[in-house]
Amino acid sequence: MKKQRNIAVELDPSLPVEEQETEFVERKGLAHPDTMCDSIMEAVCLALCKEYNDRFGRILHHNIDKGMLVAGRTLPQPGGGKIIEPMKIIFGDRATYTHNGTVVPIGDIAEDSAKQWLHKNLRFVDPEINIIYQNEIKPGSPELIDAFSRPVIGANDTSAGVGHAPLTETERLVLEAEQYLNSNTFKDAYPETGKDVKIMGFRKNRDLTLTAAIAFVDRYIRDEKVYFEKKQVIRKNLTEFIRCKQQSIENVSVLINTLDDPERGEEGMYLTVLGTSAESGDGGQVGRGNRVNGLITFNRPQSLEAAAGKNPVNHVGKIYTVLSHEIARRIHKEVTGVRDVTVYLCSQIGNPLDEPLQASAKLILEKDTHLDDVREPVASIIQVELAYIGVFIEQLALGKYGIC
Repeated sequence: MKKQRNIAVELDPSLPVEEQETEFVERKGLAHPDTMCDSIMEAVCLALCKEYNDRFGRILHHNIDKGMLVAGRTLPQPGGGKIIEPMKIIFGDRATYTHNGTVVPIGDIAEDSAKQWLHKNLRFVDPEINIIYQNEIKPGSPELIDAFSRPVIGANDTSAGVGHAPLTETERLVLEAEQYLNSNTFKDAYPETGKDVKIMGFRKNRDLTLTAAIAFVDRYIRDEKVYFEKKQVIRKNLTEFIRCKQQSIENVSVLINTLDDPERGEEGMYLTVLGTSAESGDGGQVGRGNRVNGLITFNRPQSLEAAAGKNPVNHVGKIYTVLSHEIARRIHKEVTGVRDVTVYLCSQIGNPLDEPLQASAKLILEKDTHLDDVREPVASIIQVELAYIGVFIEQLALGKYGIC
C-alpha cells in the first residue's frame, strides 16, 4: 500500500451545526422533477456500465449528467383530470457508441433504463404514454475516450469532493420524513398522496419547523372538503411520526402545502393527475436536487458537482464526492472522540485516483479529546480507503451507493 504524503488532519474551528442557532435542510423526494432527472440519468449510467462490461470487459467513456425533464401539461380536477401533453425526458452529454467495430445502442439503452425506473418507482406514470424520450447523447472527444485506454486511468478533472458525518438531528428527521411519506406503508394508508414530496426543515435552537409539499392525486379527491380533511389527517400523522423520532428537538411544527387557499376552490389545492409536479408545473435538471447523501444541507460545505450520470471510472465529481462521505462516516464510527468530521478530496487532472492532490479531514472533537489522540487513526482510514479505491469504484459501478 502506497504511503500517502498528502493527507492533512486538522481541527475544525467552526461551531458544530447542532449548536448553531439556525439550521436549514432540504430533501426533494422521489418524484420531484430534479430527483427524477438524477435518478433516471444514474440508471442510464449504470446500464451503460453493465453493457460495456458485458461486451468489452471494461467500462468505456461516458457521462450522462446533462439530462433534463421538460414538464408536460395536465388539467387536474377533483375526481380525476386530463393529460393534455406528455412530459419529455432529454438524455444529454457523451458516450462511446462504437468500440473495436462494435456498435452500442446508446439511445435504446437510455430509453429502456428510463422506462424501467419509471415503471418501478412512479405508480401513476405510464412510461409508454406519459413520457416522450429524446436522445441527445453525443460521442465523446478523442482525448477523453483515449483516457479510458491507458494503463492507469487518471482523474478526468481537477476538482474537489466533500462529505461529512454524522447527520444532525434535523438532517436525519428531514430524510426520515420524506422516506416515510414515500414508503409503501404510507402509500397504502394514504393512496391520495403522490411521490412528489419536498421537505424543508428549519431549526431555530431546539424548535423544528417542517414545511412539506405533497402532490395529491386528483382521482382520490372528490371535492375541496375531502382535500382539506385528508391534508389535516396527514399533517397529524407526520407530526406524530416526527415526535416519535425526535431526540433533542423540543418542539415540532409541521406544515403541508402552504400555498393552499380554501377560498379559491379547485385552484387553491395542490392537485396532480400523476402525482408529480413534472406533469405540468415544474421541469427538472440533473444536479439541482439532493447531494449524494440525499440532502441539501445549507449549513455544511457542499460540492456543486452533479454526481448522477457521471461515469464511475475516472470522473472525480462523482467518485470523490461519494467517497468523501463514506470516509467521513467511517471516521466518525471508528475513531473515538470525533464528534463531527468533514472530509475533502481534491484531484489533479490526469493523476491516479488513489493519489489526490490533497485529502483533508477537519475534525470537531469531543471534550477532553486532543488532535494528537486521533490524528494517526484518522489518517490511516483515509490511507486505506484511497488504497482500495478500485474496489470502491467497482461497487459504485454496480449501483451499491445511493447518490440522490
